[in-house]
Amino acid sequence: MKTIALYNEKANNGQGKISAEKLGEFFGDIEYFDITKISSYEGFVNTLGADDKIVLCGGDGTLTRFVNEVYDIDIKNDVYYFATGSGNDFYHDVSDGSEKVEPVKINEYMKNLPTVTVKGKTYRFINGVGYGIDGYCCEVGDKLRETSDKPINYTSIAIKGLLFHYKPKNAVVTVDGKEYSFKKVWLAPTMNGRFYGGGMMPTPEQKRISNDKKLSVMIMSGSGKLPTLIAFPSIFEGKHVDKKMTTVLEGKTIKVSFDKPTALQIDGETILGVTEYEAKV
Repeated sequence: MKTIALYNEKANNGQGKISAEKLGEFFGDIEYFDITKISSYEGFVNTLGADDKIVLCGGDGTLTRFVNEVYDIDIKNDVYYFATGSGNDFYHDVSDGSEKVEPVKINEYMKNLPTVTVKGKTYRFINGVGYGIDGYCCEVGDKLRETSDKPINYTSIAIKGLLFHYKPKNAVVTVDGKEYSFKKVWLAPTMNGRFYGGGMMPTPEQKRISNDKKLSVMIMSGSGKLPTLIAFPSIFEGKHVDKKMTTVLEGKTIKVSFDKPTALQIDGETILGVTEYEAKV
């Protein structure tokens, strides 16, 4: 029996393996393997013994890419996730709230994942689909990352965007066939879990696993720059849902259409120039 730790050498500004090596206090007999070297995930899984464990080390983006790659493969081994990213929203959602990051078994969370279709391509997602100023923040963050290795301050990007750069859009949100119209939309994420964006909690009542599985879409709309900026910090505690500018809807199929192209993010991965998306369970 052995433990295979999958990591990305380039993650965390080149600290991917160093971060993964912290697993030593939880597992013995660890073999470290750069996930970018895997040419066939099915072939990789077939090399495992019945009692071997897989531990995925990385952030939410790494987790999402891994789940999409192995989703149709029948993995009988225990799969764990060791959060070594910057936001770690998935871990925040499923852990017991302990400040110490520990490996968490994720086999049950890898099943029956929702999909989102954007520009004719379908993806599975772990945490959520951000559309609005959250997508804008990822777009700006990606550009900054190309020119600097300094940590990206998404809160600062969001504040500057709210005040100066991001222009709210009008939107039509369709939930299980019923249409809702909104003016001046700042945020319109659809969530599978409670957290995204490094601790933001747009849908505090969303259940990742339930018998009657649904998704939640949160629309923050109708307000000006200053009231929105004042309300923005409350998203980190989930208290924004009590405000008039916020609407939360639940359903199995959620479609959001903006009247102008806007950046969108899927678990932190950015897609530019999007006019609509459709998420389903």
